[in-house]
Amino acid sequence: MSYGAVVTHQSGSCTSLIQSNQRVALPSVDGRGRIMRSGEAVREMEMGSVVVEKVGGRSSVTSCFSRYPLKFIIPKKVGSSKTDAVWVYALNYGGGIVSGDNISCKFSVGDTCTMVLTTQGSTKVYKSVGSKCSQQILEARVGSNALLAIIPDPVTCFSTARYCQKQVFCVLPDSNLVMVDWITSGRHEGGEKWDFDLYRSTNNIFLEDGQPLFLDTMLLDKEKIGCVQEHMHNYQVIAMIVLLGPKMQYIQNLVQDHVKKVMFEQLQHPFAAWSHQRDKADHFITKPSFIASCSAFGPKVNYKFIQF
Repeated sequence: MSYGAVVTHQSGSCTSLIQSNQRVALPSVDGRGRIMRSGEAVREMEMGSVVVEKVGGRSSVTSCFSRYPLKFIIPKKVGSSKTDAVWVYALNYGGGIVSGDNISCKFSVGDTCTMVLTTQGSTKVYKSVGSKCSQQILEARVGSNALLAIIPDPVTCFSTARYCQKQVFCVLPDSNLVMVDWITSGRHEGGEKWDFDLYRSTNNIFLEDGQPLFLDTMLLDKEKIGCVQEHMHNYQVIAMIVLLGPKMQYIQNLVQDHVKKVMFEQLQHPFAAWSHQRDKADHFITKPSFIASCSAFGPKVNYKFIQF
């Protein structure tokens, strides 16, 4: 589902992201995409960082830092003991992001390591106080033959909320990345459907030399497009999945084939899978209950992203 999605081409470089064991100041941006002074940004915005490296032949956390309102939980045992992966759960005190919050996280996944970043529930963005915009920035470096999987629960923006998030990844040609970015319509059971004021999500992927692989921004702004709910019709979720790297090749092909099959079946048998409703002019509208697309990107066309 791609209503309100905008693909942007922005300049940028990953050379200042976390390199190996070193921690350096990263360029951060405000809610309007403007670069902040590095010292100011690190002091005021850095809430947490995690470094994963090989220790004794296994992926291990060698550095972990977090402060209010962010907290990391790193369980010792998740899944099979044969699985070499570090699981990190990111939590917000109070169960969500409040108006004016500015949260910045940094992650470094060393060569041949695997890290999974997830949550224990949806990321709730509470109502905006005045025109304050909450923002969250994630920056990560993925090493050679390493895998970073970012699989959070969806973002749920409350009525009048204003929220911007940006995720920047620095990868090598053989790095592997799974990134899920999705948002729900809001507190659906309470009657809030796309009732927030602003939602902006930016995902950028660069090679280590600064070459851009993937630049994407989705913007849902009530001031610019009017009622978001009208543009979304009766759809309740927007999701994007990025699958990158040689380890993802099988899953890339599997997902691409599945998306093609599902959409082909909907087009071939529309009345079984499509929803029916009337618009304001009392015209009868027939549309798919589910929309998905799958595209490849990158110099070798071996990376894919899927939109729902």
